[in-house]
Amino acid sequence: MLKNIGGMQRVSLQLTSELSLNPEIELEEITMETGWRFIGVKTFFFLLSLYIGLPRKVKKMQPDLILFSSMVTGTLGHFLRRRISIPMISISHGHDVTLSVGIYQWLLKKVFIGLDGVISVSQATRDECLSRGLAPEKSQVLPNGFDIRDLPEAVDKPLARKQLEQALGLKLGSRKVLLTVGRLIRRKGHAWFIREILPQVKSDVLYIIIGDGAEAAGIRQAIQETGQQHKVFFNGRQEDDVLKIAYSAADLFIMPNIRVPGDMEGFGVVLLEANIRCTPAVASDIEGIRDVIEQGVNGYRIAENDAKDFAATIDRVLENELDALSRKSRNHVKSRFSWEAVSKAYILYLTKFVYKK
Repeated sequence: MLKNIGGMQRVSLQLTSELSLNPEIELEEITMETGWRFIGVKTFFFLLSLYIGLPRKVKKMQPDLILFSSMVTGTLGHFLRRRISIPMISISHGHDVTLSVGIYQWLLKKVFIGLDGVISVSQATRDECLSRGLAPEKSQVLPNGFDIRDLPEAVDKPLARKQLEQALGLKLGSRKVLLTVGRLIRRKGHAWFIREILPQVKSDVLYIIIGDGAEAAGIRQAIQETGQQHKVFFNGRQEDDVLKIAYSAADLFIMPNIRVPGDMEGFGVVLLEANIRCTPAVASDIEGIRDVIEQGVNGYRIAENDAKDFAATIDRVLENELDALSRKSRNHVKSRFSWEAVSKAYILYLTKFVYKK
């Protein structure tokens, strides 16, 4: 498992933690802890160490199976197939499947042959795996989970608004808060939202963007060129405690993704982060987002590139549906995406490989 600050890695760590709570499971975790700096080089040496050391560890521990936390580590399923006889299963998250590196895409076809099973976090991710040669009988869709432990029983949005004003130096007044959190990359659609959708929103709103990445300059340019400095607050990345306040203070979470070749939204864990704090979402109806948002329950999915309907839906929800959607959003995460429920599905699936041996 690779452990850094990304959503994919955080989800993998939470799954590991949840599985370790089961008294019938003995779990040995192999993790590389690192930040993004020189991640490519560090990942190579981590994989090399696994290639050398994993067969010895398997011989010593005699485990029932190996679960790789992503397709990056899952590539070892091809290289170790002749040295390890127990089942090897990998989780696929989306970008780890569509990564636009020629040799990696060539290798994936062989990796899928070597693995015994592949768990995809969404139907869209499964489709990408199947299109690259994964046998359907090896494929299973299981959603990401969300850690609902230690969450407050209720969300005090007026208090959160005051805390957000203090943390970011804002004066919200009566404005509704639209929030986007995540890496500033092209597929997230920030600049498109600012240029095409935000000017059509009639409600009095402030659009807050939290995150950093390659598209930061393009976002600032979009704000400047559309003259919407008064409607957009963009201040880069924030600490986790500020993120939690922002999720709670927001009225709507915005995820205006666009399709980008070689990149995809495999699931969208940030949607759960918002929903659990009673913040419904309006998002593009593409890729893994479809597995998270249930229409009219925890938000709305809008047809790709339909700026007019996106803006109209924001206005309609803010005016007529916000209270009901806020309540339903939190309950939706609890009932469908709690790690307690998701881990049981994992165990049920993985147990099949143990009995096949």
